[in-house]
Amino acid sequence: MGAKPNIVYILADDMGYGDLSCLNEQSKIRTEHLDQMAASGMVFTDGHSSSAVCTPSRYSILTGRYNWRSSLKRGVLGGYSPSLIEKDRLTVASLLQKAGYRTSCVGKWHLGLDWQTRSDDPTDVDYTRQIANGPITHGFDYFYGISASLDMPPYVYIENDRITAPPSRITRGDDEMGWWREGPTSEEFEHEEVLPRCTQKVLDTIGEAGNNPFFIYFPLPAPHTPILPSPEFAGKSGTNAYGDFVLMCDDVVGQIIRKLEQCGLNDNTIVIFTSDNGCSPRANYPELAQFGHNPSHVFRGHKADIYEGGHRVPLLVKWPERIKSGSTMDQTVCLVDLIATVADILGETLPDDAGEDSISNLPYWEGRQLPSTIREAIVHHSIDGSFSIRKGDWKLELCPGSGGWSDPKPGQEAADSPTVQLYDLRQDIGERVNVYGLHPEVVQELTSLLTCYVLNGRSTPGTVRSNTGGAEWEQQLAWLK
Repeated sequence: MGAKPNIVYILADDMGYGDLSCLNEQSKIRTEHLDQMAASGMVFTDGHSSSAVCTPSRYSILTGRYNWRSSLKRGVLGGYSPSLIEKDRLTVASLLQKAGYRTSCVGKWHLGLDWQTRSDDPTDVDYTRQIANGPITHGFDYFYGISASLDMPPYVYIENDRITAPPSRITRGDDEMGWWREGPTSEEFEHEEVLPRCTQKVLDTIGEAGNNPFFIYFPLPAPHTPILPSPEFAGKSGTNAYGDFVLMCDDVVGQIIRKLEQCGLNDNTIVIFTSDNGCSPRANYPELAQFGHNPSHVFRGHKADIYEGGHRVPLLVKWPERIKSGSTMDQTVCLVDLIATVADILGETLPDDAGEDSISNLPYWEGRQLPSTIREAIVHHSIDGSFSIRKGDWKLELCPGSGGWSDPKPGQEAADSPTVQLYDLRQDIGERVNVYGLHPEVVQELTSLLTCYVLNGRSTPGTVRSNTGGAEWEQQLAWLK
């Protein structure tokens, strides 16, 4: 094996599968840089985040553990929330750090930070004090970015474990798309500048890399709200402001790949592009539809939902030394697979208490002929904590509706709605014909398999493990009873 490959992991925030023109021929947003990345690497057509919302998906990406095994059983964290990743848990960053990589996280963290406060009020932050249990604690040598989503205060930049400037004013975004919650804001912080500033940090990090292998985790703050495309992208998509913001994200990918080429790092650098969940309704689906664009493509639902539109995400991987250009993979994979894939690349075996739900995708990347799929099944989770399990073409959803924000919303389902949904995705990719009553044996098989995954604390071979506790856990497991 040659030199250790560099890894750049670009995570879009709320970008839909159907937004990429390389994945959706009907896309009205021409993502030229992502299309070029797809042409020079591998496109996954059946890639999934573990959850349909932000924080849980990020937990799974870094830990290789399904998000619902953490203490967060539903919803997302806020900007003042405490750290979610458990103490001493191996992350993909700490794995690579131990292997001699320079590890950097730039952008949106959204996995909790232990701010030092002056009182019991979690928002009463003492901004002069060091922040504990952030990216630096969990395997990153360097961090620059924001605590959570760009619409969540506090609006300050964090470098490593300290803010770069204290808040000096209160701001609020009132536009329909350019919206953010009212909160303390530092003088240097302008919401429109966060994506360009973080992109420049990534470019600088690549330029300063030298001969040492590096891992850059770049969770973009976009195209999540506030939707703020810079003037050069305004109107460029031919759709609405969301489409323009998607093009701005596409340009970011182009900048990073050009920088790698300029530095002579292209061939032995793995570039991964994906999204933490499906597109948000904040993108204004009805308005986009007037332009003939659907961010969810042919899939039902969107961000927050148990349906495919909530968690089937764009996933592109480029590695010129090992991945054949222009290749396509239609096997089911999950973003939770990153840590096992990285361990496989390094020729290492994960400890028994790490990456409990992660499976290496390296055989797919290398185009090996395999007798069967490498993943037995995949578990999905919605914003309200509803579960789904997918095995082959069958997808079982253990809730009567979307479990999220699209109709039927939780608590608003018809009184006679069945408590479970079963879809044959080969025949019904739009998840419209519930066939649970026709296939009770499939419902039983998948329910039993999911029960096993939950009780064993893992979905991969190994020692039975405990899931991290949480007060709302029982509410999420009614089907177990």
